[in-house]
This record gives sequence, structure tokens and C-alpha cells, in this order.
Amino acid sequence: MKTESPSTPPLTLAAASFAALGSEQRLSVLRCLVRAGPEGLSIGELGTRTDVTGSTLTHHLKLLNAAGLVKQQRQGRSTICAAVAYAEVEALAHFLLTECCADAPAPCKDHDHG
Repeated sequence: MKTESPSTPPLTLAAASFAALGSEQRLSVLRCLVRAGPEGLSIGELGTRTDVTGSTLTHHLKLLNAAGLVKQQRQGRSTICAAVAYAEVEALAHFLLTECCADAPAPCKDHDHG
């Protein structure tokens, strides 16, 4: 039986994070913020780059923020959004791949279970 490592999210946390990413627009927003790096983007620039604006963008950012995947911070008259959960996104990928071929009769040749 496989055990979860300290960096592996519990099933409920992983499900909540994947649910937050369960929209093409939210995934596009997070991807854009990851590409922008730790400095992030203003909401206006983020909307321009993703073609998601107004209340729709606000809604998506609220869900991504609640999942702990992005943060928002006021800088003067602007609100800056940045992806903050690089480790969490990596842990989600690990969560999926750690079980690769666990029930298969032979190990998957593409993944090492080490």
C-alpha cells in the first residue's frame, strides 16, 4: 500500500485544487500568472492577456485565491495578482503520478517509482 509523503496533498485538498482549475478560463489565468513570474500582473494586464475581464475575471480570481493558487495585493491604485502556489501545483502533479502503474502487473517503462 502506498503512503502519502508530506508534500502530497490529501485527497480533499487535491480535489479542491483541481476543481479550481476545472475551467479553461481559470487555467488560462493561472498559466498566464505562472508565465509572468513572482512579480505578477495588474488585473487590467491579466485581463488583456487572457481575454477575461470584468466580473468574470474577478470571479475566477476569487476561486483561484480561495484554492491558494494565487494572491492579490494592492500596489497604489492597482491590484497585482501573482501565482503563489508553484509547490502546490507541483504537489498536485506528484499526487497523480505517484500512483502511476501501482496496480499494473508490470511497472510503466516511462516512470520510475523511486
